Amino acid sequence: MDLKQIRARFRSTREVAIKALATVMVVALGTVAVQARSPDAATVRPNPVVVVSGLPLQGQEVMGRILQGGPFRYDKDGSVFGNRERLLPGEKRGYYREYTVPTPGVRHRGARRIVCGGFKPRAPEACYYTEDHYSSFRLIVQ
Repeated sequence: MDLKQIRARFRSTREVAIKALATVMVVALGTVAVQARSPDAATVRPNPVVVVSGLPLQGQEVMGRILQGGPFRYDKDGSVFGNRERLLPGEKRGYYREYTVPTPGVRHRGARRIVCGGFKPRAPEACYYTEDHYSSFRLIVQ
């Protein structure tokens, strides 16, 4: 094999490698772009439902306190919930408020919460229960 053939073979191998790398990068960038997109109304998944009587006893008690306007056990109860996870319907800041549902045997606030939406805290338009610290929500119904 002479030098001319070696160079031709090298160019051909290099071109194949460059094309393969370019393809991998396009696929990777496309995946990142899709994952980085914020959800819109068409992509937000509907929340499953839980009946008030299906909540843990502590959750039922917190729902009663919400409707009565308190008192609440934790200082953060009634504070604004930002919906950064975007799992709840999109609303203006201040629409959602969060409340702690105590977890027996845990010394801290735990992961269970009720998040209610509406501008009248004693008469929420909708409330949601999460037992996994905002990773998923279930709509609370009567």
